This record gives sequence, structure tokens and C-alpha cells, in this order.
Amino acid sequence: MKSLEQRSQFIKEEARRLGFSACGIAKADFLEDEAPKLEQWLKNGHHGSMQYMENHFDKRLDPRLLVEGAKSVVSLSFNYYPEEKQVDNSYKIAKYAYGEDYHKVVKDKLFELLTSIRDEIGAVDGRCFVDSAPVLERAWAEKAGLGWNGKHTLLIQKQQGSFFFLAELIIDLELAHDHPFTTNHCGRCTKCIDACPTQAILPNNQIDGSKCISYLTIELKDSIPIQFKDQMDDWMFGCDVCQDVCPWNRFSKSHQEPLFQPKENMLSFSKKDWEEITEETFKKVFKKSAVKRTKYSGLTRNINFIKPVQKPE
Repeated sequence: MKSLEQRSQFIKEEARRLGFSACGIAKADFLEDEAPKLEQWLKNGHHGSMQYMENHFDKRLDPRLLVEGAKSVVSLSFNYYPEEKQVDNSYKIAKYAYGEDYHKVVKDKLFELLTSIRDEIGAVDGRCFVDSAPVLERAWAEKAGLGWNGKHTLLIQKQQGSFFFLAELIIDLELAHDHPFTTNHCGRCTKCIDACPTQAILPNNQIDGSKCISYLTIELKDSIPIQFKDQMDDWMFGCDVCQDVCPWNRFSKSHQEPLFQPKENMLSFSKKDWEEITEETFKKVFKKSAVKRTKYSGLTRNINFIKPVQKPE
């Protein structure tokens, strides 16, 4: 029988083998400090039209309600920072969506990690989560010692910045737990707050999701409110502004995941190319992509909203 420390070390080594950039472990317990924050955020309506955020309140705070007998939450990060970026003077896509849909790519690696744990240790019950269930992933990453929540509410790591996905394994296996990350290294910096085109970043380390460009271009299914007409900064899917200006992202290094490589020619599309995109081209360019979530109709809605109005001659 391996010791708790040996079990934890094995999981971290396997995570590195599978390409995860960091791995930490926390005790599966009730997130007492997060409960009032989440309740107030919802009460303030900062979730916009994302009504699903109001569901499963208790499950968001207690992983033992998601996995019976849960003992540990294994938090992992996976780098997606690209080597190449879109050309200038183009409508913009968030960097995480350049390649194949991260939900499947990262979750496949999580399943492989869970299989390795079972092969090495024995019968282990658990579930894999990649941004698709009621899990407060940034809170768990902090508790597992992976980093701290920046003023833009994204997790930041000293050596890597913030361009990475978070994922979790909630398992009924007792493990040695890591120390929570308790130091915030943002200091007096307010670059993300100052740069946000729609002023969605609040001064209390929270986001007004109803103003966030990522919400407006992806989650919002209705028309984009006219008040944002000149505030979209040419983003047609998601937004990276708060990350692009963050000083910690000077440490970002290009990912090594082939499935995150952008589709051929996508990065070179001009604004005119995007304005003339057909549904057939959309399906070809964004096959297996997270951009499919907004659909062709959603992407064209976004483009039509942000493109300049042609003045009559």
C-alpha cells in the first residue's frame, strides 16, 4: 500500500507526463469562504442571462455532492498560449479557441490520468471536470496551491501567467494535500481593470459577467445591447484584453499540444474575410472548435455588431 505522499507524487508525475503544466491536491470539503461571495454575485445579477449559474448552488460549494465519498480534489492546469497570433487589423478570437475544443482535449487527458490512478492504486471512484459542471475551479486551484486569483478573477501562476485551462479530478481517494496559495502578487497593479473595454472588472476582485465581452459574444443569445456598440475592441469570440495587459503573462511560453494548433489560414483572415465568411467555410474552419458553440449565426451577429457602419457617399 502506497503512502498518501507516494500516491500524490505518482498522480503529479503522471499529470506531467500527460502534458499538464501544474498539479495540486486539496481536501474535498465545503468551500465556506466562497459561499457568501457566490450568493452576492448572483444577487447582484452579474451572471447576466446565464440562469444555469443559479442552479446547483450547494454542489458548486461541496464536491462531495458531485462524487459520493469524495476525499480529494486534484486541480490541474494545461497551457494553451499560442506561438503565433492573428494578424493585425482582424476581428479577434480568444487564444484558447485557436485549436480544437479544449473541453474534449483536456478531458481525454483527465480520463487517461484517472485510468493510470486506477491501474496503479486500485479501485478509485471519481469524475473528471473541464469547465462543464458546477465546480468552482479557481477556488479549488487556489486551495491546491496552483496560484492566486488576479483582479480579473483568472488564476495566475508566477512562472506561467494565466493562459491555461483548469481541470479537476474529484475522487474518493485519500491523498496528501498541498498548502493553499494565500499570497496575492497583483499588488497595486490595476492594468486589467483599466484596460477592460466594457469596464466589466469590478474593484472587489469580481467580474460583472453581464458586461464581459466573452459573455456578450458567446453566452448571450439575444442581441448585444447597443450600449456596447463602440466598446468591443474588434473581439468577435471571447476576449483576451485583461490577460494581454497582465505583467505576469510576460512569462507565458508557447504550448506543446498539437491539437491546439490553429486551423490553416485562420490566423491570416482579414476583416473582409470574416465579413464574407460563409456557413460552409465556418464549418470547415471551426470543425471540432469551441467557436462552434456560438454557431455561424452567432459569429456573424458579433461581426455585424462590431464592424463600422458604412457611411453613405
